[in-house]
Amino acid sequence: MKPRALAAVLVFSLGLAGCAGMNETQQRTLSGGAIGAAGGTVITALTGGCIWCGAAIGGAVGAGTGFVISQVR
Repeated sequence: MKPRALAAVLVFSLGLAGCAGMNETQQRTLSGGAIGAAGGTVITALTGGCIWCGAAIGGAVGAGTGFVISQVR
C-alpha cells in the first residue's frame, strides 16, 4: 500500500473512532457542521464565491442547526 493511502486510511479511522463516545447532542452538532460545510463548499464553488468562506459559514450554520434540533427532540 502506498504511504499516502495508508496515512489517509489511518486518519479516517481515527476520525471515526473519535465519535464513538459522543452523546446525541454532540453527534448531531458535529454531523450538522460537516453537512453544512460540505453544502457551503459546493454552493460557493458553483456560484464562484469564496470556497473557504462558504465552508466556514455553512459549517457554523449546520452545527447550530444540529444543536438546536437535538435540543428540540
